Amino acid sequence: MPSDHFRTKGLCAAEPPDHHRERERYRELETSMRNIDQLPPAHSPLGMCPQPRHIQDPASQRLTWNKSPKSVLVIKKIRDASLLQPFKELCVYLMEENNMIVYVEKKVLEDPAIVGDDSFGPVKKKFCTFREDYDDISNQIDFIICLGGDGTLLYASSLFQGSVPPVMAFHLGSLGFLTPFNFENFQTQVTQVIQGNAAIILRSRLKVKVVKELRGKKMAIPNGVSENGVPASDWDAEAGKQVMQHQVLNEVVIDRGPSSYLSNVDVYLDGHLITTVQGDGVIVSTPTGSTAYAVAAGASMIHPNVPAIMITPICPHSLSFRPIVVPAGVELKIMLSPEARNTVWVSFDGRKRQEIRHGDSISITTSCYPLPSICVRDPVSDWFESLAQCLHWNVRKRQAHFTDEEGEEES
Repeated sequence: MPSDHFRTKGLCAAEPPDHHRERERYRELETSMRNIDQLPPAHSPLGMCPQPRHIQDPASQRLTWNKSPKSVLVIKKIRDASLLQPFKELCVYLMEENNMIVYVEKKVLEDPAIVGDDSFGPVKKKFCTFREDYDDISNQIDFIICLGGDGTLLYASSLFQGSVPPVMAFHLGSLGFLTPFNFENFQTQVTQVIQGNAAIILRSRLKVKVVKELRGKKMAIPNGVSENGVPASDWDAEAGKQVMQHQVLNEVVIDRGPSSYLSNVDVYLDGHLITTVQGDGVIVSTPTGSTAYAVAAGASMIHPNVPAIMITPICPHSLSFRPIVVPAGVELKIMLSPEARNTVWVSFDGRKRQEIRHGDSISITTSCYPLPSICVRDPVSDWFESLAQCLHWNVRKRQAHFTDEEGEEES
C-alpha cells in the first residue's frame, strides 16, 4: 500500500519499519489506542485542585486520505451465489463511476456464474488478480471492501502481514458482527469513504511467533509457501528450529486436537510462569476476538478500543480458573508442559492449523500493525449496535409498571 495515501491520528500505514522505527511505532499505537491526551500529575500541592483528566472520544478517530485512493481490493465470500449480483454492481460502480483499479482473488473470477456471464465480460477484463500465498499485493492496495460475513474481514487481515489498508465491510453473511455496512445504498457509502468522510477504529492484532524443532526431513517450500499452506518459514539449521510468524485479528486457539487426554500447557507472561492450563485448551484473543470464540467460552466482551489481551481457558478442569485480561504490552509464551501426555494443536483465526509438540513454543504480543476498520457511525455506536443485533445482548421482556391502584397499595 502506498505509504502516503492513508493516515489516521498520526499513525500512517507504512512499509515495514526497521527495529528502531518499529519501537517508536508501537509507542504511538499504544498511545493512540489508549486515547489519553492528558494525564494529571501524580500529586498536587495542598489546596490546589488536580488537573482534570481528558480522555478523547473514540468517535473522533477519522479516516484521512493524503491522496485520493486509486486502487481497491474487493473480497467476496466464495461459493455464495447470492453475492454475485452485489459483487458485479460494486465492481462496475468502482471501475466505471470512480475509475478505480480493482483487485480480486483469481479464484473469484473462476466462479462458473461469472465465467458464463457475457454482460460482465468487458468489466472482468479490467480486473487485477492475485493468488493467496503466492502474490504480494500489500503495496498495491489503498483500501479494501469485503462482501460477506465476518470471515471475509479475517481473510483480509491474513493477506496483510504488515500494514493493513482501511477495510470497509458489508454485511452479506450470516452473523456480521464485524461487518456493519448494509449494501442497499452502497454507492453513497463508498463515495463517502473515497472522500475521507468516515469514522475509523484501529482493531489491534496479535503478532504470533511459532518456533518448532526440526524433526525428520524438511518440507518443500514452493514459492515461499510450505506444502501444508503455512507461510514461508525462517529455517535455522544450526539451531534446529523452524520459525513462523502470523498476524491474528481474533484469536490464537490452542486445543487438545483429536486426543482424549486433557491438554497440559504452561503459560508464561514476560518470562514468568503464571499458570498451567489443564483442560480442552486456551484462547488468547484481542478485544475484537472477545466477541468470538472467547465469549462462547465464558469471557467478557471488551470494546476494541481497549488495549488488552485476553486469556480464556476452554473447559478447564478447575472450578477457579476464570478468564483474565492482561495489558496489551506484555509478551505471552505458551509451551507444552513437561508432564503433558499428548501434543496440542494451534490455529490462527481458525486457519493454518498445526501440531505443537514438546520443545515447540508459541510467543504472542500485540502487533504494531492494527487493522483500520471503517465505521458506519462511530466505534462506540457500531459496537453496541452489533451487540444488540447480532448477539441480542441483554434482551429481556420489560417489567410492567405498577397501576395506580397497585402503587397506592404498596405505599
